[in-house]
Amino acid sequence: MTNETTPGRPDDAAAATLPPAAHAALTGTAWEALPHLCTGRHNVPDTPDILTAVLAPDPARRVRAVGNLYRLLLDRERVFPATAPAALVVAALLGDPRTLAEDRWERRAGRRPLRAELLNWLASFADIARQDVQGVPDVQHGVGAARDLAAARAARPALHTRIAAFCEDDHPQVREAALAATALLLADPALASSVPRYAPAVRAVLAVSVDSYHRRIARERLAAWNEDTTGLVAAEEEHSAALDRARALADNPFEEGQERAIRWLARQPEDTAALEPPGRRPEGCTAPAQPSPQEPAPEPPVAAPGSEPGYRGPGRVAGEEERAEWTFTPYIGVGPLHFGMTAEEIAAALGEQPAVSSYTHDGEDRRLDFADFTTSGIRALFKGDRLGCVAVNALTGPQVRLDAAPLTGCAPSQVEDWLVHRTVTRRPDSLTYSPAGDPVFADLGLAIRAQRAGDVVLTRPLFLLHDWLDLWHALPGDEWNHF
Repeated sequence: MTNETTPGRPDDAAAATLPPAAHAALTGTAWEALPHLCTGRHNVPDTPDILTAVLAPDPARRVRAVGNLYRLLLDRERVFPATAPAALVVAALLGDPRTLAEDRWERRAGRRPLRAELLNWLASFADIARQDVQGVPDVQHGVGAARDLAAARAARPALHTRIAAFCEDDHPQVREAALAATALLLADPALASSVPRYAPAVRAVLAVSVDSYHRRIARERLAAWNEDTTGLVAAEEEHSAALDRARALADNPFEEGQERAIRWLARQPEDTAALEPPGRRPEGCTAPAQPSPQEPAPEPPVAAPGSEPGYRGPGRVAGEEERAEWTFTPYIGVGPLHFGMTAEEIAAALGEQPAVSSYTHDGEDRRLDFADFTTSGIRALFKGDRLGCVAVNALTGPQVRLDAAPLTGCAPSQVEDWLVHRTVTRRPDSLTYSPAGDPVFADLGLAIRAQRAGDVVLTRPLFLLHDWLDLWHALPGDEWNHF
């Protein structure tokens, strides 16, 4: 995904394939002056590259591009200088027939057309634009720029014009996503006169969606429009309580009715709501007491020395000179690997085929769980055949650094102490622990596990997408058995 074009400028050949309105918006914007979350970082695509990749012929590139729209242009309920102009380009792409292609997207369950997922992204954009969330100081990124939020709000009338045509689309997922985006865009006072036109559809379609985010939008917006939501709120509370009771029964083998609860849960439609943005703590996860930010910073970790020359036993630790040096960008990728890659793309990037590939079989379907690339010393873990987690082998894997400090092959206590102090002083709410005691740093998309090396244990860093932060449920059993 290396950008070989002039930074901040669209690739002319790729831009020429876009619809005329999107092409004009893309080429007429001075992107070099409009950064996103990670503009300028190694191997991170610029906004024009992301937007042109949305309609790329390669499905894997399209999936990565949509993921990058979320990760780089909407992060932690913030918008950036590039976000509003990018939203106008995305809206201009909606009518292109290529957006009818279906796939599995990182943030939602099941398959849906690209058009529906772009509309869902625009709904997320509109959700942020209606809230004054950028006036809160942020230790890591500074105070949110008011002009970026103002630009997002100013774009709402133009976005509404383009999205309105899809509110009666024949495809139910497209229609629903368009209504969700429209309901949120109507928070703009300049669009208030359109509320009576869309309120009935918001109640009839969004309020009964299987997507809990869409249902929440319906309840909130209908209440804001002075519509009666008593029945909707009661139905949501009843449904939530029923799910909680059934899950409690299903998890308890000693309770009468466990099998009935399991069957009932299996019949419930899958909630397709977007995952929580990176950095929000999963429910039920709590961090232990944290040190005061005023405490002196611990010394950075130091990688363990390699095994003695000539030793080739099973617990052999590679020396510093034997390890590749990798960098990582949270929620984007690590080294040459980018989240959303297929196994074939990973093999091409690493220059080796996997030594072991593990699959889950569900009837005739076969789902790739993970692939081990032993020469490179990494395990690639998948959901929907797309890369979502990279585990670096503590003994032989590449050295991945954060602020020049090593994360691979170190004493776990050193890495944990250093990272915890760093997190407490920057984003104290982003630290959680798995039930196995592994620290998980949501601001970095990073977890630190321990791996045996003979009679000692060394750090095995895991680089994660947001839906992998709950390690206990996300990681396959083979990873937990990897000591």
